[in-house]
Amino acid sequence: MTTVIAFILMFGLLVFVHEWGHLIFAKRAGMLAREFAIGFGPKIFAFTKNETVYTIRLLPIGGYVRVAGEDPEIVELKAGHHIGLEFNEAGKVNRIIVNNKSKHPYARVVEVERADLDHRLIIEGYEIDEEEKLYFDVDPKAMFVMDEKETQIAPYDRQFASKSVPKRAMQLFAGPMMNFVLAIILFMILGFIQGVPVNNALISDVQPDSPAEEAGLQAGDEIVGIDGESVNTWDEFTQIVRNHPEEQVTLSVERNEETIQVDVTPAQIEQGEVTIGQVGVARAFEDSFVKKLTYGFTQTYEWGTLILTNLGKLVTGQFSLDMLSGPVGIYDATDRVVQTGLTNFVMWTSILSVNLGIVNLLPLPALDGGRLLFVGLEGIRGKPIDPQKEGIVHFIGFALLMLLMLVVTWNDIQRLFL
Repeated sequence: MTTVIAFILMFGLLVFVHEWGHLIFAKRAGMLAREFAIGFGPKIFAFTKNETVYTIRLLPIGGYVRVAGEDPEIVELKAGHHIGLEFNEAGKVNRIIVNNKSKHPYARVVEVERADLDHRLIIEGYEIDEEEKLYFDVDPKAMFVMDEKETQIAPYDRQFASKSVPKRAMQLFAGPMMNFVLAIILFMILGFIQGVPVNNALISDVQPDSPAEEAGLQAGDEIVGIDGESVNTWDEFTQIVRNHPEEQVTLSVERNEETIQVDVTPAQIEQGEVTIGQVGVARAFEDSFVKKLTYGFTQTYEWGTLILTNLGKLVTGQFSLDMLSGPVGIYDATDRVVQTGLTNFVMWTSILSVNLGIVNLLPLPALDGGRLLFVGLEGIRGKPIDPQKEGIVHFIGFALLMLLMLVVTWNDIQRLFL
């Protein structure tokens, strides 16, 4: 149950922050944000505030902010349509009843000759059995009622496409940007809670009954070499130890300004499908206020670089598709991380936030990066790409991403039961 709660909180936070970035910059640009959703599929919970419907949906595989103009939203009013009109105190149309007009006895029924709900905000038509042509001004926030479901109209100046290239680009980039900001904040919090890890291989603690304790290692020891090769960083030390499970190695240890030799045999540990070596020592931390402030930025950069490197290996074939994880694999990894403590869980959340930001910036259809690519091409060409063609590309890209998600999830499930 602890893992379930932790996973829900982590997933909700990552998706909320990402989509909140899209939402805030959409509203700042004057776009009509119709829906803010966490998850996909059927609605579990929904409420409306300031023109936007906020929903939580069943499937925890992402989220979205639906902005006016990104897909067909209301039925086009064509000549000959009979519609009902209701008016506000200013005499403007504030509700357009498309069907079930009998349920709205106070609506004024007209036959449409022409309607422009994008630019002029006007409906032209005739009352039934009347010949005089009538003109009705439409309120910019009028409701379009279809099957008793209300949808606010979106004049062109409230639609995504009406905004300048920089505003649209910023609205798309804001989601990944907020994931990077979240990671920076979480890493910074970790820095203030536990301190900043030192770069060199300095030991702060030795676990009881561990290979390190049996070999005589002590808190305050600094590892400067292994098997005659120099060691300059903690990462170098841990990587060599990980690569030598159940194999004796000789450590060069600086203790009280002297260098001694210590033989230790790393224990064999199963980590997922990989076997690694572990000696049972903890890394030392330093209490530097300046480094605590910068820790969030440095860690976000370092993890971002590592993630980009692995993505590059995936493209070049050096990284197997089987090594990718979806929601099931992330849940399994979260279960292991939660058991190691709160600080590791916060670290894990930070890493996933960086990963989410980078993946969404990849220039792939349906992702923020793919949409940014189309906006950039428009800026270079000086004119937009055909919306229908762009929509087809994003639809195909989304379908392929869902297929990849299914494959990755199936691999995750297989790994759990094999």
